[in-house]
Amino acid sequence: MSLLRDRNFQFLFVGQAVSRFGDGLYTAATAWLAWSLTKDPTAVAVVSVSAFAPAFLATFVSASYADRYDRRKLMIATDLARVAVVAVAALLLSLGLLDLPLLVVTTALLALIGAPFAPARNAIVTQIVPADRLQQANGLLQVAFRAAFFVGPLLLAPLLAYGSMRAALVVNGLTFLGSAGAVAAIRVTRPVPAAGQAGLWADLAAGLKAVRAAPDVLVVIVTFVLALALTNGFLTVGLVAVVGQGGRYGLLLGVAGVAEVAGALLLAGLRMRRLALAAVLAWALLGIFRAPLGIVTSTAGAAVLLIATGLASALTDIPLIALVQQRVPSHHLAKALGLWEAGVAGALAVSPFVASTTIALTGVEDAFLLSGAALVVLAMTAALTLARTARARRPGQVRIGLSGSEAEQQAVAPESAR
Repeated sequence: MSLLRDRNFQFLFVGQAVSRFGDGLYTAATAWLAWSLTKDPTAVAVVSVSAFAPAFLATFVSASYADRYDRRKLMIATDLARVAVVAVAALLLSLGLLDLPLLVVTTALLALIGAPFAPARNAIVTQIVPADRLQQANGLLQVAFRAAFFVGPLLLAPLLAYGSMRAALVVNGLTFLGSAGAVAAIRVTRPVPAAGQAGLWADLAAGLKAVRAAPDVLVVIVTFVLALALTNGFLTVGLVAVVGQGGRYGLLLGVAGVAEVAGALLLAGLRMRRLALAAVLAWALLGIFRAPLGIVTSTAGAAVLLIATGLASALTDIPLIALVQQRVPSHHLAKALGLWEAGVAGALAVSPFVASTTIALTGVEDAFLLSGAALVVLAMTAALTLARTARARRPGQVRIGLSGSEAEQQAVAPESAR
């Protein structure tokens, strides 16, 4: 992978792997801390929701700052602010003052501060990587993100066994420092801002207009968010109901995580031309393999299905990010990615309730079948919509799924004409 020899990409790759490792550790630590404070599963759910709700509300708005100001400096400031929040949480824990309400507030504040980070990070890739290598870059970054996030929770047990929950929070804070240091070492040229820089609300309106002007991007983002709401809860709530045993549950989640890492690594070495179509049809593939999960009786059978869905899962977001990076102008890129991130946060917040309600009404077997069928229908509808928008495209628009260099050559229509 020649990109890994590029100095700027090396720092981004390593820094974000460290950051995502900390995210995984913190997610597991706060869930366990909520349980240890209350012994109430509802408390765990409340803390989990507090990690998503602020991101849903703030990510798109805060992404405007990543488009209008220096993305690199914004990422560094965000990391340092999160270090301060984690340090306060560790201090409160040491003093015996960290109760459930304060834990919820801390988790929500951390999510709120971190809202602009992911859009800025995904947007800064275009300032580091050539346009025709965006898919490879996104694939490699997803390998780092998924692998590190998967490993993070595994460190919680030894930290608690040989240290304390405070030690876990300290390690999490150090990962934010590592991320800030790596981003500070990146050398990028800030894009030239658009003439007559707009204010916040005008900039947000212009960002929405830019997304609407790229209908393939809008279709893929909407499909991703709806599909995630329909499926993600079944990997937690539904899978628990299927296996009924903690050891098997943890093993199968691990298998799915490893498959996602492998899928991201595989995609980093491939070159897809029809990015939008690949991103939506991946959900149909995921639905086909997800549907039978409710009726499998063996761990091996469930593992095979989860490997297939894990590989398909990597195909849903890597082409999406590359498509947005190619099709949306640089000065609106973070907002477009922020719109997607906000949708993801909202979907993750409601998905467990979708899964639990469906299982309660139909039973676990039928619930998985319905979820898989809904994914297939959604994906095929999106594919047909993409075909219609491709036929109806105006002269001067970029064809769906062009490589980066082709996109630059054919995106001749000025933004004001889109």
